[in-house]
Amino acid sequence: MQTFLWKFIVIPVLIYSCCFYNYVNTEDNPNIPAIAKYFNTKGRYEEVNPHLIEDILAVNRSVLQPPSAQCQEIHLTAIIRHGTRYPTTRNIKEMQQLHNIVLHNASGKESWLYEIKNQWTMWYTEDMDGRLVQKGVDDHKHLAVRLSKLFPSLITEEKLRGGLIKFITSSKHRCVNSTLSFKAGLTELWAITNNEFDHEVNDNLMRFFDQCTRFVEDVDKNPSAVAEVERFKQGPEMRRVQEKIADRLRIAHSQITHDLAEAAFYLCAYEFAIKAINSPWCQLFDEEDAKVMEYASDLREFWKRGYGHDINSKSSCILFHDLFSRLEKAASENKSGQQVTEAVTVQVGHADTLLPLLTLLGFFKDNETLTSSNYATTTQRSFRTSHMLPYAANLLLVLYDCGDGDLRLQPVLNEKPVTFPGLTEASIPLYQEVKEHYRELLQGCDFETECQLLKSPAKV
Repeated sequence: MQTFLWKFIVIPVLIYSCCFYNYVNTEDNPNIPAIAKYFNTKGRYEEVNPHLIEDILAVNRSVLQPPSAQCQEIHLTAIIRHGTRYPTTRNIKEMQQLHNIVLHNASGKESWLYEIKNQWTMWYTEDMDGRLVQKGVDDHKHLAVRLSKLFPSLITEEKLRGGLIKFITSSKHRCVNSTLSFKAGLTELWAITNNEFDHEVNDNLMRFFDQCTRFVEDVDKNPSAVAEVERFKQGPEMRRVQEKIADRLRIAHSQITHDLAEAAFYLCAYEFAIKAINSPWCQLFDEEDAKVMEYASDLREFWKRGYGHDINSKSSCILFHDLFSRLEKAASENKSGQQVTEAVTVQVGHADTLLPLLTLLGFFKDNETLTSSNYATTTQRSFRTSHMLPYAANLLLVLYDCGDGDLRLQPVLNEKPVTFPGLTEASIPLYQEVKEHYRELLQGCDFETECQLLKSPAKV
């Protein structure tokens, strides 16, 4: 697949601060659904970083703690999910179906039900189909400003103007527009006008899952690959959630399928993510119901993008090698005394871009495989997409030069430091140790080899 260069022309804008959301942080904020922390990949970034509710530009540089004061950041790669988006056409059709059932069949005197039937309107239209919303624009504008504050020596006006910050995006509208928004966050911050900054559209990197034949055939198009997900949908936990929704609406249990239960959950999640309101649809779930809905989503992500099948993570080999080749180039230029020619790389993709890479790197791996039958014993699991992959989720790899050839690499997820699995002794390990840890992947993990249709599906 070809890659394309897009131009972004910056135009004068209003003072940047006028565009920020002003959230008030209270212990029991009535505007935040009680179940918001279970919205999986449909969750707000603010639920992962609650301090942003009070100040959307707040950063804490102390989270970046290099081993010594002489350590200097020389390169940053940021792999970022697009911002808040509209539901997909499929989701919208299911929402419309549920809304019609409630309008024509539900009964009761509860205020939330009255609101759904008499005041709430079905404003989602099928042409919205996953496009970026205004909140998604702000997600990336705000993230750009925060990262410039976290990395003030790397994300600078001088480096942007000098072409030392590179932007790469998936071809999907929501990703291209997120990339434009990230750039606008910086240009508005520095009041840059009438300048052009390139971004490259590269689906080989940012939508590698579409290009990996073995993943597409053995997992994505193969119902048996997600058999555990279907079993859970038919299981007692999910059936109980569906029955409780039907009971709250006073309709027959048979009218609420798993897809309609999911539609109700998404209505609550999208109304909150897009409009910042606590929708009456949220009253169809209590906390236990939300945990079940979250697990159903996690189970799907586990088997379709995570540890369930080896090819899920191996499909990201191309992005893995691209990442380390950038780090290696920066390390080499730095060693020879040259200026690092690509100080920052911003790559905008999808949850489906980030999760296979996180899996390949070994993050969020539990001792217990997620299945349809162990919901009760996995409540403390680390594989939880609500924490890992909200809108605008980001994996940052920061390369430091600490003097005398001492290069170190720090992973940061959603602006919080994490440790490389298996390298837990140092929060910022030596770059050489990281390469040694991932030596087998660096020497292998060939995208073409892994993705050809020769191997049978393999579980981890």
